[in-house]
Amino acid sequence: MKKIKPYSSIEDALKSLDNGGRFFNLLAKAKDGVINPSEVVKVGGVFNDRQRMILFLEMALLRLDQAEKEMIISKLEIDLQKKYRKYKPQELLPSEAKSKGIVESNAVITGVPVLIDSNSDFRGYVLTPIMKERTNALSLISLSEDYDVYELRDEASSETFFVAHCKGKEKLPTTKITIGGFMTEFNHSASESSPKEKFLEAVYYLEN
Repeated sequence: MKKIKPYSSIEDALKSLDNGGRFFNLLAKAKDGVINPSEVVKVGGVFNDRQRMILFLEMALLRLDQAEKEMIISKLEIDLQKKYRKYKPQELLPSEAKSKGIVESNAVITGVPVLIDSNSDFRGYVLTPIMKERTNALSLISLSEDYDVYELRDEASSETFFVAHCKGKEKLPTTKITIGGFMTEFNHSASESSPKEKFLEAVYYLEN
């Protein structure tokens, strides 16, 4: 979980993103008007994961107006523009996430997180594919044991949505924030056939 400080102006964004990239990328040049993946990597620290890279970029641009944002996107390298369109996050309220959230997609959700006590009656399991004896198998991960789980609530509704990030990380503040992550599912029991429910595996957040 990483806190993001969003860009406050288009000048700020261009100065940060059009940076020349890593020293080993000889094709990237600072202030050349084209933003390539290595330049986004240099700012966001995200290697070899285009989906997470686009999530970082989208959250870093959240404070810009639509025209400014479109200007930045137009300066992305062509292939990176395609990845942006592919992985552009949904922007949701907690009350919308259950019905509108698309599993395996990026999502950005705004609300107030409340940490669920790990000793509560909450039960949830994530099924993770693994290789075992040369065959595919599923590993069960308990959300409450391996993750900090929150109920995220928006201001206009009493409905909540689950958000989780790996334990051992900094706890989320109990104030209105925007969280970016991957929309996924957990099982209500350890059985593969048990009912599923969506939750957001949090990667980034920013304070509102």
